[in-house]
Amino acid sequence: MAVKPVLTLEDARRIAAAAEVEAMRNHWRVTIAVVDDGGHLLYLQRSHDTQFGSVETAIAKAYAAIAFRRPTKASEDAVMSGRLIHLALPSVIPAEGGVPLLIGGIAVGGLGISGVRSPEDGQIAAAGLAALIQA
Repeated sequence: MAVKPVLTLEDARRIAAAAEVEAMRNHWRVTIAVVDDGGHLLYLQRSHDTQFGSVETAIAKAYAAIAFRRPTKASEDAVMSGRLIHLALPSVIPAEGGVPLLIGGIAVGGLGISGVRSPEDGQIAAAGLAALIQA
C-alpha cells in the first residue's frame, strides 16, 4: 500500500499566514483559500472589507490548481494566447492566483487567492507556497 503526505490544518494555517503577510505588506484585501488533495475546503479567510465575490473565486482557484496540478496562470496564459478551449474545461479558472501545493513532489492540496489583480493574487499565492516549501 502506498503512503503519501497529507496537508494538515496546521499546514494550511501556516500557508495562509504567509500569504496574509504578503497581502498586508502591500495593503491588499483578499480572500485566501486552501483545499486538500480532493479539492475540499480546508481553510478560508477573508478580510472583513474584501468583496464577497472573492470567496468563491479563491476556492475555485485553489480547486483548479489541485485538479489540474498546475498554477491557474497556465490557463490564463493559454487563453490569452488564443487557446480558448481552456474556457470549456471543467473547473478551470483562467486567472493567476491558484497554485498546487506539493510535499516531496506529491500533490497534497491547492491554494487560491482572490481580491486584487491577477498578478497580485499570484504574488500572494507565491508567498503562501514558499511557507510550505520552507517547512
